[in-house]
Amino acid sequence: MRSPLSLNGMLPGLALAALIAASAMALSSLPWMQSHGLSALTLAIVLGMTLGNLMPGPWHGTLAPGVNFSKQRLLRLGVVLYGFRLTIQDVGHVGWAGIAIDAVILGSTFGLACLIGTRWLAMDRKTSMLIGIGSSVCGAAAVIAAEPVVKGRADQVAVAIATVVVFGTISIFFYPFLYSLNEQWQLIPGGQAGFGIYTGSTVHEVAQVVAIGKSIGVEATDTAVIAKMVRVMMLAPFLICIAAWLARQPDAESGRGSAKAMIPWFAVGFVAVVLFNSLRLLPAAANDVINVVDTALLAMAMAALGVSTRVGAIRQAGAKPLVLALILFAWLVIGGAFVNHWVMSFVL
Repeated sequence: MRSPLSLNGMLPGLALAALIAASAMALSSLPWMQSHGLSALTLAIVLGMTLGNLMPGPWHGTLAPGVNFSKQRLLRLGVVLYGFRLTIQDVGHVGWAGIAIDAVILGSTFGLACLIGTRWLAMDRKTSMLIGIGSSVCGAAAVIAAEPVVKGRADQVAVAIATVVVFGTISIFFYPFLYSLNEQWQLIPGGQAGFGIYTGSTVHEVAQVVAIGKSIGVEATDTAVIAKMVRVMMLAPFLICIAAWLARQPDAESGRGSAKAMIPWFAVGFVAVVLFNSLRLLPAAANDVINVVDTALLAMAMAALGVSTRVGAIRQAGAKPLVLALILFAWLVIGGAFVNHWVMSFVL
């Protein structure tokens, strides 16, 4: 029986990840952090990277078991519990137009990331995919959810998260300006509700979507959040498709494809939880507690990822990831506006 020894070995890393997560959650509750769309997940990886790069080298060996457990097992559990934030009823609030917009933007953004990243910028496939997933679905949460499927290194995941944080933060200040322009140009129909769908379908993080919506109005906030959560709901089937696609691709080292697709069971669990949550069997108070626990688990995973990431490895990635993220941001803003215009005009 090795479990007691294994648990003792994991305690230092788990304790550090928990401490960083608690600090990040406390900081994220501050009004300034909320107004700038800085979520607990973003703050957790920043704090983790800071501590990880400052602490003495030998400490990493002691912390490794708990850190690895946090960024692997706790991450998967956190993704499953994330389903308690969503219901099938959320889909109905944006209608088929909102679903179609989310699907088109998700698929096109990820496709552009793979095409431009690997062929035009000559980046490695995993970094391109992680940046594409973060830009097309839901920012940092999507990147860490995709890591077990893509099997990216810690530095590749950190680079992808950094890019979506940078351009997601720019969105907070840029989208209210776009709303004022849209009032004159009327490119995106539907007033605040229409612009809310545009915001939810194109902005990276949920926290950033909320910050933008609040700066515009209540109606924009409501539709933006719902459109964003429908986009988040697409994460599980998207990851399953990615897993199946990767199984057919040649491995970079062996040159052979995988024998079979590895089903990301945590994504299946995510869907199951969404379906259960749609029945509304749990009281609201229980859901609130689960969501806090889930945020803590994901923040611990992000903290562990930060601790194991070296700044030097990110520097080696160079400017190409930022260029790719900039191109995707431009597509989300401009291409996303035309997708919203075309679909909404067709429906209306």
